[in-house]
Amino acid sequence: MKLLPLDNPQLIALVAGWLGREENARWLDFGTGELLTAVSLTIMAQRDLHLLRAFTGDGNDLPIGLVALSDIDLRAKSAGSLWAVLGRKNSWAYARRAASELLTLGFGKLGLETVRAWVVEIHWPARRALEELNFRYIGRRRRCQWIHGRPYDRLLYDLLATEHHESAVRHAADPSVHLRRPPVPPPAAP
Repeated sequence: MKLLPLDNPQLIALVAGWLGREENARWLDFGTGELLTAVSLTIMAQRDLHLLRAFTGDGNDLPIGLVALSDIDLRAKSAGSLWAVLGRKNSWAYARRAASELLTLGFGKLGLETVRAWVVEIHWPARRALEELNFRYIGRRRRCQWIHGRPYDRLLYDLLATEHHESAVRHAADPSVHLRRPPVPPPAAP
């Protein structure tokens, strides 16, 4: 697996296409109410506020997804959001590995101390991925993500550099290890 910077128009167009798919867009929120375009991604890739990387499968140079840290504040040593999008479905194992490598880059090279993430309460694969990455559930924002005209809660998570290091060491020693953590609370009743 490789992490690739978004540094060419073809890759940026590919990722913009993934972000434009309804099955991906419904889980994301970039604060504008609009989908990210190739132009938006190009600007994001050039700013220190974001760290965007496409990822490939093993032994392949074809990108299959994107992992990102956004709202990076080097003064506060934090990133406001870890997020991912799959270009090829059923690539969750690669997405988790890519996210772990991106977190290692953020905590190591950028010197971050904490990273936050959120996930829509009904997005079970993303919830499981965050838990496997050792993120801790810290709360919820109620009825703030609208999907097909229905409100859902966002579950909030965070991860400290020391917790990521512990998780990375465990997974390196035995990649089949899945962290056993208490499940996050069930979705609130509508």
